[in-house]
Amino acid sequence: MLKKKILIIILLITGSYSCSSPDIKKVKFNFFAEKFADIQVLRYQIPGFDELSLNQKKLVYYLTEAGLAGRDIMYDQNYRHNLSIRRALENIYTNFNGDKNSENWKNFEIYLKRIWFSNGIHHHYSNDKFDPGFSKEYLQSLLNETKSVLNEEALSVIFDDNDSKKVNKDKSKGLVIGSAVNFYGEDITELDVDEFYGKMKSPDPKKPLSFGLNSKLERTSEGIVERKYKLGGMYSNSIEKIIYWLDKAKEVAENPKQKKGFELLIEYYRTGDLKIWDDYNIAWVETIEGDVDYINGFIEVYNDPKGYRGSYESVVQIKDFEMSRKMSKLSNEAQWFEDNSTIMDSHKKENVVGISYNTVNVAGESGDASPSTPIGINLPNANWIRAEHGSKSISLGNILYSYGQAGSSGKLEEFAYDSEGIKLEKKYGKDADNLHTALHEVIGHASGKIIEGVGTPKETLKSYASSLEEARADLVALYYIPDKKMEDLGVAESAKDMGRVSYDEYIRNGLMTQLIRIKLGNDVEQAHMRNRQMVSKWVYEKGLSENVIERVKENNKTYFVIRDYDKLRVLFGELLKEIQRIKSEGDYDAGMNIIETYGVKVDQEIHKEVLERNKKFTTPPYSGFINPELQPVYDDNNEIVDILVIQPESFAKQMIDYANKYTTLPDYN
Repeated sequence: MLKKKILIIILLITGSYSCSSPDIKKVKFNFFAEKFADIQVLRYQIPGFDELSLNQKKLVYYLTEAGLAGRDIMYDQNYRHNLSIRRALENIYTNFNGDKNSENWKNFEIYLKRIWFSNGIHHHYSNDKFDPGFSKEYLQSLLNETKSVLNEEALSVIFDDNDSKKVNKDKSKGLVIGSAVNFYGEDITELDVDEFYGKMKSPDPKKPLSFGLNSKLERTSEGIVERKYKLGGMYSNSIEKIIYWLDKAKEVAENPKQKKGFELLIEYYRTGDLKIWDDYNIAWVETIEGDVDYINGFIEVYNDPKGYRGSYESVVQIKDFEMSRKMSKLSNEAQWFEDNSTIMDSHKKENVVGISYNTVNVAGESGDASPSTPIGINLPNANWIRAEHGSKSISLGNILYSYGQAGSSGKLEEFAYDSEGIKLEKKYGKDADNLHTALHEVIGHASGKIIEGVGTPKETLKSYASSLEEARADLVALYYIPDKKMEDLGVAESAKDMGRVSYDEYIRNGLMTQLIRIKLGNDVEQAHMRNRQMVSKWVYEKGLSENVIERVKENNKTYFVIRDYDKLRVLFGELLKEIQRIKSEGDYDAGMNIIETYGVKVDQEIHKEVLERNKKFTTPPYSGFINPELQPVYDDNNEIVDILVIQPESFAKQMIDYANKYTTLPDYN
């Protein structure tokens, strides 16, 4: 009982606690942790955790540990030198006893925190390599003083122009050669990738395997080969730990279906077999009972310029039953949304199946989902599984709530045009954002179909697939938010006002405010940013003749003012029809043209103005989270009798603790 007593004393002394009520608004809690560079780090609570049974708490704990066991994988996937650089800098941070008040040291700390936040030396959003803010000579002196080891190439790349872009979307530089992401050998070209996977055929063409999802492509003396992420293959040490914790999770599964999912996921990690990955996803999407769910694997392909390779990711979550019941009204009406969509009848699903929607409270995240985290997720990504077996859509309720509690920045008053719009956004903004996310994930990603015989989007639309898919889901949400159906379903108090707020916010963000996230003179590279700019600029230009959106200049400030919300909705519907056609028919040229024409190039005059107007705000443009720590309590027989939730002291301490506890891979893999 000693461990339990000590932990309870610590909790009482520090004031750390777990949430004892689903209503997190009633708990005094400091959501803000710290800010540095362009980042603010927040905290989140886990509502409902203490209402779980002991076995459910164990399940959450084991799944969280499984996720963190793969933490090193994401660093290595992002860039081949990341682990070596991170570990050398962590050793300096831990052992340096010199002057910690100098500007050089302060910049060193910021640089290391940026690496932790982005899982590597490239920005998590812009993909640009960080400027360290100190000299190579200074870093060398720190290395020498702390006996830290860093090879010359890794040391130099921190300061030179090599590997400057993690994911390059400029085709003139080579999508693969020009990207620093560690999914391909250094001499692998785009043509090599196309030829390698062009020869692969799925046993069942109607059920295409996700080729390349869990491997690295390299050139050897025997030709180009895949190095599979699996036990005994690439990342084996991490995968062994992941399997260990999944095995423990399996033993406390909530039901047989969930247990079967664990068994298949373990087998997939053991073998690297993509057919088993599909079997697992089917089992996972059909497991809708239970209070605990999870995401684990090599999943999203945004970091691969060719759209094949999945980044390692883990999210562990608990259902928020009240919000899930409210938003399930959307998933229950999925066929109505499909039938009433503006897309061509031949591109509609005749029978929308198996969309389950839940608002969840996150209990732990790792890899691609941490520290920067999504607010909504829709999986699986395989179109044929979604069509035949359905999908799961989730909204991360406690993450959204924490974002909302981080404080108002005043940016709304700066960039919104009129007082009426500001008033409406303050009243409906959060609800509108939640509804947009739900429609995007539940209805958007699950809608439409690919015409038989047309390849998967990564095959047909290639590097533009991600931006086009996000645009398609956004357009579904935008089209339906102002619909009276929202009121009929009880998910909107005033569909008209919610629509206005959503439209104002989207156009303002797509044409202006998101530009604070990129450097002056740069093109838009990130997939979601391209999507938002493309949609906004397309409807703006198509509506010019009828003044649907007016560019207004007042007091030397630019505003994009929506003059006709009804016509704007019509334009959103027209663009949705075209984007779905592009996906359904695999029209690469049309997809490329619409993204390149509207989504990439930035109005430099607007960009300069936005950056200047934004200077007065101190709130950083990017946010992410420290994870609560799940601490097991043991009895005298070393059996777990409870799991406590403890809020960590600081971002840096958690990162150092993670480095000490979850180091599973060598510097180079």
